[in-house]
Amino acid sequence: MSGATVLVVLLAAVLHASWNALVKAGPDKLLSTVLVAAGAGALATLVLPFVALPAAASWPWLAGSVCCHVASYRLVAAAYAHGDMGHAYPLMRGSAPLLVALAGVTLHGESLRWLQYGAIALICGGVLAMSLQGRAAATPAARRATSVALLNAVLIACYTLIDGTGVRLSGAPVAYTLWLFALTAGLLLLALAGKRHALLAYRRQYWKTGLLGGFGTMASYGLALWAMTMAPVAVVAALRETSILFAAIIARVFLREQLGPHRLCAVGLIAAGAVTMRFA
Repeated sequence: MSGATVLVVLLAAVLHASWNALVKAGPDKLLSTVLVAAGAGALATLVLPFVALPAAASWPWLAGSVCCHVASYRLVAAAYAHGDMGHAYPLMRGSAPLLVALAGVTLHGESLRWLQYGAIALICGGVLAMSLQGRAAATPAARRATSVALLNAVLIACYTLIDGTGVRLSGAPVAYTLWLFALTAGLLLLALAGKRHALLAYRRQYWKTGLLGGFGTMASYGLALWAMTMAPVAVVAALRETSILFAAIIARVFLREQLGPHRLCAVGLIAAGAVTMRFA
């Protein structure tokens, strides 16, 4: 993986942690999530007339990814409704790369060196360790957050693998990403049509969440998809999980969550994994 690709993936990680923090900070997690998705869809729609269509072979993969993304957005909202960002985010983002690594070699025919597997293990171990919070993790709400977050990790792994193939078949990574977010926003809004009055009222007060979060999620995933065309999917997916470094800072400074020695050690594991990945 080149140095430029590493920097692009790290920027994607910063943007991903930022839009998740916007969702967590909102009073209604589901409506905040819908605003973020709608914001991304609106921005994507503005650009679509100026890009070529993705290749026909990529559309079935695009359709599968849209379905996974819609379900994933719903689970993000549910996870943050039951637990804090420091608990749910590591589980969602930390479990997925391991699943991608196990499946990516078979589905994509990729060959990873043992050092790269070691880096993936370090990153996953670090983000999972950050979710261990003693008695706080044993409450009913925390257990629900854990279950939802782990289920979402499966969906994240699924759409990562799907898009890893789809974007390569598309011949147009930018167009593929724009259609992904436009269609996801449309399907999500259709699924929540019964809440349209509440959503309109919420949008008037929190429109900045939709605009900033929408840009963050679209740019983050678009950069990651581009990186997948330059490096193995499992490696990109794992390095992107360094977003937990930035999420920890955001959660501590802006959301006032605790960042004690235990979590600092977990951050060290993630950093070690990122360095190992860079030089593998």
